[in-house]
Amino acid sequence: MKNAQTILEEIKSGKADYQFIEIMACPGGCVMGGGQPIKSSKIRREVDVRKKRADALYTIDEKSVIRKSHQNPVLQKIYKEYLGEPGGHLAHELLHTSYEKKEKYNI
Repeated sequence: MKNAQTILEEIKSGKADYQFIEIMACPGGCVMGGGQPIKSSKIRREVDVRKKRADALYTIDEKSVIRKSHQNPVLQKIYKEYLGEPGGHLAHELLHTSYEKKEKYNI
């Protein structure tokens, strides 16, 4: 797997012509990112939860028939019947998000 810097350099130099890039910035590649079950510190001391979750995700992925979202017939149908072109206005409006800086919450 290439790192983000390498990919960006390849695009800038014209060496690569990617149509889609997903960059994951969470520690562990979002394996333990937001929305994951919270484990107590006791469990985290005894079990490498991040590794167990990553192993499970890779196992599921390896066994999947459809491993790329653009090859999923359900997603293809959604674009054909509703969203239109990938990257089009409606797809962008419904599927993209933006971020804004939030002030730290003091407890």
